[in-house]
Amino acid sequence: MGGQRPQRGETALLARLRPFGPVIGPTGPREVAAAALGAGLALLVCAALLMGARVDVATGAFLIAPMGASAVILFALPNSPLAQPWSAIVGNSLSGLAALGVHRLALDPALAIGASAGLALLVMFLTRSLHPPGGAVALTAAMNPAMLEAMGLRFVLMPVLLGTVSLVIMAMAWHRLTGRIYPFRQPHEAGPHATADKAAEQRLGLAPEELARILADYRQSANLGVEDLSRLIAAAEQVAAGHALGAMTCDDIMSRDLVTVRPEARSATVADLFRKHGFTSIPVVDGKGAMLGVIFQLDLIRRARRDALRKRRRFSGAMAALGGDPSPGTLRAAEIMTTALPTATRGTLVASVLPLLSDGGAEAVPVMEEDRIVGIVTRTDMLSALARSTARNRQR
Repeated sequence: MGGQRPQRGETALLARLRPFGPVIGPTGPREVAAAALGAGLALLVCAALLMGARVDVATGAFLIAPMGASAVILFALPNSPLAQPWSAIVGNSLSGLAALGVHRLALDPALAIGASAGLALLVMFLTRSLHPPGGAVALTAAMNPAMLEAMGLRFVLMPVLLGTVSLVIMAMAWHRLTGRIYPFRQPHEAGPHATADKAAEQRLGLAPEELARILADYRQSANLGVEDLSRLIAAAEQVAAGHALGAMTCDDIMSRDLVTVRPEARSATVADLFRKHGFTSIPVVDGKGAMLGVIFQLDLIRRARRDALRKRRRFSGAMAALGGDPSPGTLRAAEIMTTALPTATRGTLVASVLPLLSDGGAEAVPVMEEDRIVGIVTRTDMLSALARSTARNRQR
């Protein structure tokens, strides 16, 4: 504590007390609401399931308190290794078995409490199933010897195992519904393009085993998964790359002489413009110059694929129809364009746009003045800016 240095405007006393203050960063209201609602609903459903399973309500063990702690971890910290299915299910169940084993030894009650908690922690470590509520499972059992005597192994099977499995299943469903990933990402999962390659910005040149060793060396294996560590390192490198761009803005690098189309433009016209200019994106504007959306080459390809499947024709034929059919009923620009796009202004720092153009993100970012498009920053523009910045930094 003596090594704490006061920050600006902070007294020496406050600096000494800082380690005792909150260290968890602020959480968004949407995430807070999702976690609280999910945990509450899951415990409600879990209680209903256990009571429906004809648990002996007289024992008071149809839903034990540690399930509430498990729900907090599963719904509030789904990325934690402590919240993963193996940790939750195996950790809680083995802790219950540990307490039951200690109970069979007929030890002094105080000794039984300590022995149950200690044995539970030991078996969780040995099986790599560390789950903090497991300690509470063991403590709950050790403090209720009459309940253990009456229920025996049923205590482990019914309120503990069934309750934990129910919570894990509901957590998986809830996080999928709310846009979170649970169980957490694995190092060997397919990348964003359904191949073994990771997203370009996450190719660190480090093997999963090396990342796992880093976590173990710094004693962080229980706090962070290998894939999440990879994502954090990649994000930090991206921020550092943004710093290399300095004060460069979108106005410095954007393409200005834009080729645009009206929403009523035929798909054949759009295809001709792609062929003529070699662009990968064309903005769609109305008669007053207000941007309505952007057409990407991928939009044409995806639409041709859909038409080929719908009309049971070859992809090449569908693509040719999009690119060469001048008939009045042909597809229009408004039907192909992408509208949900991030935008920037002239003064937006290029470093802020860099994450938007990363692999799997936007193909291009329109630069706006009110509702009018005045430029566009493509991945090519961004690569050129990074190359120039790197060359300048090397010359210094």
